[in-house]
Amino acid sequence: MRDLVRSQIDIFLSLLTTFSVVLIDRITKVFFSDLLFYGESLPIISNVLHMTLIHNTGIAFGLFKDQGIVFIIIPVIAIVLLVFNIQYYRQNNEALSRVYIVAFSLILGGAIGNLIDRIAFGYVIDFIDFRVWPVFNIADSAITIGAVMIGLKCFRLSSK
Repeated sequence: MRDLVRSQIDIFLSLLTTFSVVLIDRITKVFFSDLLFYGESLPIISNVLHMTLIHNTGIAFGLFKDQGIVFIIIPVIAIVLLVFNIQYYRQNNEALSRVYIVAFSLILGGAIGNLIDRIAFGYVIDFIDFRVWPVFNIADSAITIGAVMIGLKCFRLSSK
């Protein structure tokens, strides 16, 4: 019974995290797309943080622009692998740490958020601009945070 409750909580946590990332990503992309013209920049903290609307046809940081269908296929494969990974642990009755659940869900939510853009528009809407880093969005942030969480967890495990 206890394992069932933990499993249900884990599923709820995963769905909540994934859905929240997708929802916040969509809301912010729609908001800044309506607020700004393409290429327009709104300073929040002058020379530090701006909201700059761009359309990214590449992958992270604008690399490999205009590769079309490849950037729809890759996120779909990543989403399938993440879901498979979570299912694998559940089917083998291995408890997946909540850190991993949240991290995988952040990555999954970010991948879905950017995939929605690629399918709907052919590019990803980016708007967070720190001026010293390529412009990014909430989905990119979630993917990065999830990857860092997994990396730190793996690093801690390997150092034991």
